[in-house]
Amino acid sequence: MALTGRTALLAALGAIPIGILAPNWSGVLALNAPLTLAILCDYAMAAPVQKLRFTRTGDTSVRLGDGAEITLTITNPSRRHLRAQVRDAWPPSSWPTGSEQAASRHKLTIPAGERRRLTTLLRPTRRGDRHAERITIRSYGPLGLAARQGSHRVPWTVRVLPPFGSRKHLPSKLARLRELDGRTSVLTRGEGTEFDSLRDYIPGDDTRSIDWRATARQNTVAVRTWRPERDRHILLVLDTGRTSAGRVGDVPRLDASMDAVLLLAALASRAGDRVDLLAYDRRIRAQVQGRTAGDVLPALVNALAPLEPTLVETDARGLSAAALKNAPRRSLIVLLTSLEAAPVEEGILPVLPQLTQRHTVLVASVADPRIKEMATARGTVDAVYEAAAATQAQEQRRRTAEKLTRHGVTVVDATPDDLAPALADAYLALKAAGRL
Repeated sequence: MALTGRTALLAALGAIPIGILAPNWSGVLALNAPLTLAILCDYAMAAPVQKLRFTRTGDTSVRLGDGAEITLTITNPSRRHLRAQVRDAWPPSSWPTGSEQAASRHKLTIPAGERRRLTTLLRPTRRGDRHAERITIRSYGPLGLAARQGSHRVPWTVRVLPPFGSRKHLPSKLARLRELDGRTSVLTRGEGTEFDSLRDYIPGDDTRSIDWRATARQNTVAVRTWRPERDRHILLVLDTGRTSAGRVGDVPRLDASMDAVLLLAALASRAGDRVDLLAYDRRIRAQVQGRTAGDVLPALVNALAPLEPTLVETDARGLSAAALKNAPRRSLIVLLTSLEAAPVEEGILPVLPQLTQRHTVLVASVADPRIKEMATARGTVDAVYEAAAATQAQEQRRRTAEKLTRHGVTVVDATPDDLAPALADAYLALKAAGRL
């Protein structure tokens, strides 16, 4: 039972019937004046809630799937002992379903003039910014018969970052990069590579790499070694339009693309290349430019965290113009979008010549693993129909990819779990071939 200050005063003065104050207690209070007096006294002795002071400390960012601790310090400046229940409210997606009540509610006591800390543990289930909502305090009297209640707002924001699950693939991709960089016995040659040094010929080496002048000056055959050029420009373009909103398995297409972007950015920055980001549908939704190798990954993670798909068709011409503006010199443009026939044929294909004329273009798309499962299903009439539909969908994606390939575009079409490593492999292959 909770009585407001005005209601309790009116009750004490007999201005309104007790039955209106507390319907569940009306019969008891009408016959028991001492109990009525006890309740009113208990209410009067409860610590006031409006005078309480609050401060917050704790985490301001957390990766999706991890926990964030937010500490709330409550100071009781009154002369009364505070016995309270506290609800520290946050948006529903701040916890897994069903765990909000246990995580956000606390009991505490604070003697007069002292302060106490309580900790709320958040486990967000979605990316983006989570803003603290109301703090509701219910202050009980010493008998627990009545309580004062009030709310306060203490702002705090926790940014929920992409989980970057594909970082587990980074060591193996860096090992391959070291091979390309000439740090092991596997060396590469291509039109875009730089001369590194000379070494003795090993059976299996490309004979075109033999340096005949150096060989003539020594007793062994000398071979030129090459390393991929550094300081190339990589522009990562995320399509945030309608097609990025669909879910593939348990993962939104946009989130799978983000994971691939982060792995490629981490790899490219370690390779000495410069990485920029552009997220676009009908306007620029996020942009990262001119960051150093050490700063680019944190900047990308922070820019991607609040990014959400928009339910509009992407303006391909606007996207192309924005990409060209952000890539003034020869670059690798990595476009993460859908391979659906209509958006590609009506949107991307008409603007491809503008991009491929000056840049190397790589298109990456998230494939649905369920389609592959359906294509192999047999045994029932429904399964056969599903297999036919899945095969038709696969064939359509293959034809769309072929159209892009004929324009000189490298295409990566992989499931959410495989997209990030497949895109990293495509980048390394282009680097090895000297196409960057």
